[in-house]
Amino acid sequence: MTERWTVLKILKWTTNYFTEREIASARLEAELLLAATLDLDRVGLYVNFERPLDTAELAAFHARVRRRALREPVQYILGETEFWSLPFTVSPAVLVPRADTEVLVEEALARIEGSSRILDVGTGSGAIAIALAHEKPEVCVTALDCSESALEVARSNAQRNGVAERVTCLAGDLATLPPGPFEMVVSNPPYIPSRDWAELMPEVRDYEPRLALDGGDDGLQAYRQLTAQAGQVLTPGGWLLVEVGIDQAADVRALFETVGLSEVSQRDDYAGIPRVVVGRKNLNHVGHEENKP
Repeated sequence: MTERWTVLKILKWTTNYFTEREIASARLEAELLLAATLDLDRVGLYVNFERPLDTAELAAFHARVRRRALREPVQYILGETEFWSLPFTVSPAVLVPRADTEVLVEEALARIEGSSRILDVGTGSGAIAIALAHEKPEVCVTALDCSESALEVARSNAQRNGVAERVTCLAGDLATLPPGPFEMVVSNPPYIPSRDWAELMPEVRDYEPRLALDGGDDGLQAYRQLTAQAGQVLTPGGWLLVEVGIDQAADVRALFETVGLSEVSQRDDYAGIPRVVVGRKNLNHVGHEENKP
């Protein structure tokens, strides 16, 4: 006789299978994969525990489980994730947006005034740019990335979240930022030191784009490039906000201060880890033709 696999039975089996392979949040990920397979939400699973899966459903679910067992991120398997309570399409062309980055969004929102022009450097999926545009209907955001594949994802996400008219996706890299001027520059740049690459979790090391993660020998290469150009692209009084990795906040603050940014501060994430560094261009700084006498 063919074994009868109900929703509850297959959830228990998959949770144990993932736990044995040291996959974090085993039950949650089992639920996410099964809910997507059955076109249900997670609540729908709980009210259908005794529902049996047919042959096609079992095959589709097992294919997803095999991919996750190989440590492919569940977000790539599903093709989407949530950030700032908004839906985002994701693919291996972009980093998976993480909750830690919402702290950067919070700090940026607290400093936006009026119809600001904002530059998001290394936009990836567009998560930061789109969250800011969604919360502040008066702002326009330039979303910069050197990967055309990433920009395609960002454009689709801007359309999906109803902000495409105010989020301009632009090809470019850290070497030369667009001239602006901008009232704010935000970035979650590559900050993992190259020497640490082999030690990363396989979900990150083997699947997420290295271009968006590798910050050079000491992890600070992108911050040096950003701070060196801040004075040229920010309006007087404009803000530079960046996400930083563990133990990088002090070094990034020093870089900000070296180029003359003022009001330099940092913000911890909700795990108590310094996660965001903020600096401001002096109000009396003359950096654009339009501000010259």
